[in-house]
Amino acid sequence: MKNFSKYTKQYFLPKERCMDWAERDVVERAPVWCSVDLRDGNQSLIEPMSEDTKVEFFKFLTELGFKEIEVGFPAASDTEYNFLRRLIDENLIPDDVTIQVLTQAREHIIKKTFKALRGAKNVIVHVYNSTSVAQREQVFKKDKEEIKKIAVDGARLLKKLAGEEGVNYRFEYSPESFTGTEPEYALEVCNAVLDIWQPTAERKAIINLPATVENALPHVYAQQVEYICKNINYRQNVVISLHPHNDRGCGVAAAETGLLAGADRIEGTLFGNGERTGNADILTVAMNLFSQGVDPELDFSNMPYVCSLYKSFTDMPVSPRQPYAGELVFAAFSGSHQDAIAKGMDWRKAKKLDKWTVPYLPIDPADVGREYDSDVIRINSQSGKGGVGYVLKSVYGIDLPHRMKEEMGYKAKAVSDKLHKELHADELYKIFEENFVNCRKAFDIMECHFKQVDGIQAEVTIKSGKNKSVVCAHGNGRLDAVSNAIKNHFKIDYTLTGYEQHALSQTSRSKAISYVGAEDSEGKIFWGAGIDDDILTSSYKALVSAVNNLMNK
Repeated sequence: MKNFSKYTKQYFLPKERCMDWAERDVVERAPVWCSVDLRDGNQSLIEPMSEDTKVEFFKFLTELGFKEIEVGFPAASDTEYNFLRRLIDENLIPDDVTIQVLTQAREHIIKKTFKALRGAKNVIVHVYNSTSVAQREQVFKKDKEEIKKIAVDGARLLKKLAGEEGVNYRFEYSPESFTGTEPEYALEVCNAVLDIWQPTAERKAIINLPATVENALPHVYAQQVEYICKNINYRQNVVISLHPHNDRGCGVAAAETGLLAGADRIEGTLFGNGERTGNADILTVAMNLFSQGVDPELDFSNMPYVCSLYKSFTDMPVSPRQPYAGELVFAAFSGSHQDAIAKGMDWRKAKKLDKWTVPYLPIDPADVGREYDSDVIRINSQSGKGGVGYVLKSVYGIDLPHRMKEEMGYKAKAVSDKLHKELHADELYKIFEENFVNCRKAFDIMECHFKQVDGIQAEVTIKSGKNKSVVCAHGNGRLDAVSNAIKNHFKIDYTLTGYEQHALSQTSRSKAISYVGAEDSEGKIFWGAGIDDDILTSSYKALVSAVNNLMNK
């Protein structure tokens, strides 16, 4: 690309070094979450939500556990104004939820905002103005003092109107385009606003630091945030809030490093919806906390439900690779990954572990409402024996012998490769049944009778084509006697190997399944399986399938 030289950094680092955040490796508690889906998210949609849809979305956000929700910019349009009035007039705001409204630091807009809020109980009035070098020079054509005066006048009007209305609304101030503002100047403006508000422990102010356009690495944002946290006046009575955007694809990382730097609060949206590349994804930040053993204080335990409602409200897709929520984020197609997951699950069960350490799975999919058999182990031409065996065991109770898993894996891969498609559990079972259970091309056994004569004597009725023959043979057990009858009748030789059996479930009426391997003179093992109410019958059915596979090689 030829034009890289026209770009330069548009951010400012603090003059003092602010790197304490780098000494911390974990966020120890959930921040205060503020959803801006109904404002920042909604204004970015190709077709903004209807009033009815916004009401349902608001209810959904409260259901997820959000206690602070920005509901819009009521002075911007009649639609925004009427939505806010509906929430208030129809008493749709829970007592433990605070609504937030946005307003520019302009007198007539602030006055209309207060009018729209009449009757609301718990409110944050969020006022902002742009402070960045680019905005000061290019848009407003004002110097630093003039820009600071806009912020101070707006703060003063908020305090005056709240006093006149007799309401204890909380106030929030954002130096818009904070990351493009000199940190020392941003601090000066924020402190001037706080001097007007005089926040107390009972009525804290919020200072919000928006990465309105993400323009630097996350560690730069962290230093800017840490500088404000260390130097802001009234710190004990101020909530430091972050509003990261995702222009560089680092919105989540910026939010997390900002929390390490001392911030208390995050403004963001579900799935990062927002203008341009979007906002910080609250769902991902929250689930990252969850994966480290921290209660996110939001409920995403039914992720398919969350995805479904979000898509219906916004008409926006959820990427199949969306962290924690996408259709494929827990899916393992690779054979080695499947094998490791299956062994990890077995290890966890055997050791009775309460901590989650399963390879390739950062969290337990069940904790977000996902199913192991359909969401985790996914079978295609890249899959291996471990994954195929895991699906058969978890869905159908079929616990294949170790050496048989490999053969079943090859059969499944061949079908997937030929069809160029993923195989679901029922398709795997069909492959298993056709190749190892219902293998009767050369012969079948119609009856078996046993006597205790020189060990065990078996009288076996063998049907081959239209012919039936009764063959007697001895053996050191029933299966061995039946096997010898087959060998004598067809004049073939093989060695029984890998004989295993188990119940298909834990109930008393469970069917039995048996697995038998027949090894030919060249050392190749041919497998068969048999299923029956009687465990002996299941074993000779498995033998018949194995020898049929051998004879049809």
